[in-house]
Amino acid sequence: MTSDLLAKSKDRGEKKQKTQHIDYNEFEQVVDVNKLISQLDNAIERLKNDFIQHLSVRSSVGAIEMLSVKFEGKDFTLQELAQISRKPKLIVLNVSTFPQAIPDILKSLSKNQMKLNPQQDGTTIYVPVPKVTKEHRETLSKNAKSFYVKCCDNVRLVRNKQIKAVKEKEKLAKDLVFRIESYIDILSHQYMNKAEQMLETKQKELLGDSE
Repeated sequence: MTSDLLAKSKDRGEKKQKTQHIDYNEFEQVVDVNKLISQLDNAIERLKNDFIQHLSVRSSVGAIEMLSVKFEGKDFTLQELAQISRKPKLIVLNVSTFPQAIPDILKSLSKNQMKLNPQQDGTTIYVPVPKVTKEHRETLSKNAKSFYVKCCDNVRLVRNKQIKAVKEKEKLAKDLVFRIESYIDILSHQYMNKAEQMLETKQKELLGDSE
């Protein structure tokens, strides 16, 4: 993704808008561009993970298998702690191998975005698969928007910290500082645009008719 973003930025600068041009040689003399890109990439990666882990229309075996469970101070996927099988309209978890994890598993199942209502019987947990309603889809879509806003906030935080660091550097000409700030803004907006595209795709998926 990084190389694509940089290439698009250069194309825009050279072919479309002069104000969008980035002089990367100049940019790299003042800013650790690779580090900046890595921090922006991380913001997008967190958004992607939030979408995968917390927003699923279907309460499928696959979605439940990947649920994150906090157990003994560490993060596990549900499939690492339980044997998972499926019956008509019911998912069955055999937790006999790690019975001490049952309270944490129940907590994870109850608090995710799939509106699950787990029932425990000894070391077995039964999870009825709820019907997906229009209201539930709309709620998931709103949650997707919240994750997107958080991602944009993270991008702005990276941007603001980097601009502050540039302004604190000594002996930089004012016009150079201005240009570097512009370069940082260009990259930041590219990443927020990428996040917006991901949001639009996810919301279409969540609000779609297919099951």
